[in-house]
Formats: sequence, C-alpha cells, structure tokens
Amino acid sequence: MATVAGLFVSPARGSGVSTALERARAVAGHGFEGCAHANPPRREVLFASTDHLDAVGVEPGAIRENVTVAGADVQSWPVGQRLRAGEAVFEITMVCDPCHKMDELREGLRSELDGRRGMLARVVESGDVAVGDELELL
Repeated sequence: MATVAGLFVSPARGSGVSTALERARAVAGHGFEGCAHANPPRREVLFASTDHLDAVGVEPGAIRENVTVAGADVQSWPVGQRLRAGEAVFEITMVCDPCHKMDELREGLRSELDGRRGMLARVVESGDVAVGDELELL
C-alpha cells in the first residue's frame, strides 16, 4: 500500500527551502497552496519515492518534491495515470529530470538522481492531502 510519507511546499522560488506540512491543500490548475514552484499546467506537483531518496542519501523534501511516497516506485507510474491522495486527484504529466540545482545540494547528486527524481503531475480535483493518506491509482 502506497502512502503519503511527507508533504512539502517551497514558499519562494530559488530559495532552496522546503517547508514540511502535515496537511496541504491541492488546488486544480495550480498545485499546492503556498508553493512557489508550481508551474501549471504540467509541473504543478512533484511526487518522489522514499526508496529513491534513501538510495541517494537525501532527506525527504531536499529535492523539492511536494509529496514523498512510501511503498511505491513513482517512476513506474505512466504519463496519464490518475491517482487519489486524500481528497485530491492528480494526473501524472511527465518525468522530472534532475536539474543543475541538485548538484548545488551535493556534487554528483544530479547524476545519482537520473531516472529517480520523481514524476510531475497536475491537480485534477482540488482537495486536502495529509501525511499518512493512502495513494490510490485510479
């Protein structure tokens, strides 16, 4: 069973700071309330797997993901896959390739994250998402 292990928003672009939340509001056509990294329509929310973060030795939230997922490999979700987390529904839009900012966290991290940074999604139905919520593939 896949669950929401962490929720994060970045209050300012380029700050490199992610704020951990227990509950977040996903807004259709925007992303999470209070997140400056949302870039609609395809890059509203970033899902990343805890297993991938553990494998490269980074803490949840460090790679600026919005939703850290336990119990599933998000890279296996195809583009177009819809999923429910809490009250919200998301649709996977694209693979999130690691950018140069990953090497600012740690030299070589960009290449370590190749193929496992996560999947980007858009919010299809607004709603609250909380840490511990089950993720359901639709």
